[in-house]
Amino acid sequence: MKEKANTLKNVKILTLVAMLIALSAVGALVKVFNTVAFDSMPGYFAALYLGAGYGALVISLGHLLTAITSGFPLGLTNHLYIAVQMAVYAYLFRFFYQKFNIYIAVIGATILNGPVAALLMVPIFGWGFFAAWVLPLTIASFANVFLAALIYKAIPKRSRE
Repeated sequence: MKEKANTLKNVKILTLVAMLIALSAVGALVKVFNTVAFDSMPGYFAALYLGAGYGALVISLGHLLTAITSGFPLGLTNHLYIAVQMAVYAYLFRFFYQKFNIYIAVIGATILNGPVAALLMVPIFGWGFFAAWVLPLTIASFANVFLAALIYKAIPKRSRE
């Protein structure tokens, strides 16, 4: 009986992950600036609701879906690099939430996915890239992270366990 309960739980998690990836695909079509879109909100939500690993998976696939729908403007290897960065940011978002609180997590993830992410691209594209991307990336990052936190907090605690 316990094995059946575990199987059912795994199916529910897999279904939720698939739905969040699909939601990332929809968010990937809502572009803010070039490949900056509303694709990461489901990944940040998954990091809080399901765990850091699931959040990393959803957010990295979400970025790749955005890159695909934009035609890989920064090149495939750079978008893979960004997807790995975003996976790390989702993991750290969950870590900050567990270690501190939701406010620190939102601020930390916004800074990481905004200015830090743009700064990490300077060796590849230069300071002009940073200057052009830092503001739209930071604004969209805050919107994605804030919405994920808001939705997570709106879910009753007993449903989160």
